[in-house]
Amino acid sequence: MADEHQFIENGLQRSQIDEFFAEELGRAGYGGMDVAKTPMGTQIVLKAEKPGMVIGKGGKNIRKVTRELEERFNLDDPQIDVQEVDEPDLNARIVADRLANALERGWYFRKAGHTTIDRIMDAGALGAEIVLSGKVTGARSRVEKFNRGYIKHNGEPAQEIVDEGQGVAVMKLGTIGVTVKIIPPGARLPDDFEVEEDANPEAVEQIEETESVEDLLEEEPEEVPDVSEEDDAETDAVDEDVVEEAAVEAVEEEVVDDDADDEDEEAVEEVVDDDEELDEDVAEEAADLVSEMEDEDDETEEE
Repeated sequence: MADEHQFIENGLQRSQIDEFFAEELGRAGYGGMDVAKTPMGTQIVLKAEKPGMVIGKGGKNIRKVTRELEERFNLDDPQIDVQEVDEPDLNARIVADRLANALERGWYFRKAGHTTIDRIMDAGALGAEIVLSGKVTGARSRVEKFNRGYIKHNGEPAQEIVDEGQGVAVMKLGTIGVTVKIIPPGARLPDDFEVEEDANPEAVEQIEETESVEDLLEEEPEEVPDVSEEDDAETDAVDEDVVEEAAVEAVEEEVVDDDADDEDEEAVEEVVDDDEELDEDVAEEAADLVSEMEDEDDETEEE
């Protein structure tokens, strides 16, 4: 069997054993269990409000439970150890069963919820929450919550610190689910901190103050070094060479530009001359046509 399947089988078996104990030991105030497999067999630690009822007269009840565990769940040599719950009002499983029994006996849900959560806080809990879901009153189901103190709903503290228990109240209109969450007294939460009164913190070294802007302005400016004559001569020589090269390049560019302008002007003059010749030819042809038309008109008139 794969590891994943083995984990599922173990979890299913654990939940089934828990339901079995809740049915058999409900009157004894069943408060949960811990299962651990050892080389000698299966070690089961039961928490109960009344250990005497779990053991029974002469151990009769505990032997019966052990025999049923072997037959129903195939456990190898189960060894049951019963422990008494020190404060039943701080055990979420016992409180949920008590509240479910109170609702079944006819207690009004608000009175039962407030009374139960007040008892939890009086026992020293840091916080508690009770959730009733179902047909509390009327034909429609709804959810009612009762909160006191500080409670965690998610993250690692909600899994490791918060004690959670469920119960079921069977009513005439339907079943009512009861969920109880309790943070026990003395629990260390991640956001807890303490302030020590006699603490001796280490002295913090102060950084030396740098000069301010006013001090820098009051100081005399540094003297500018003089430039020697040799440096002046070198810079002058370099500047003259650069200027001569720039002047030569400028003259060459002007000559090229003048040549290009002359060529453009000649091309424009040629185009203009051609246009004038075309205009003269057109005028001569128009004059000839006009004279021919006048001659034809004269001949028609003579006839």
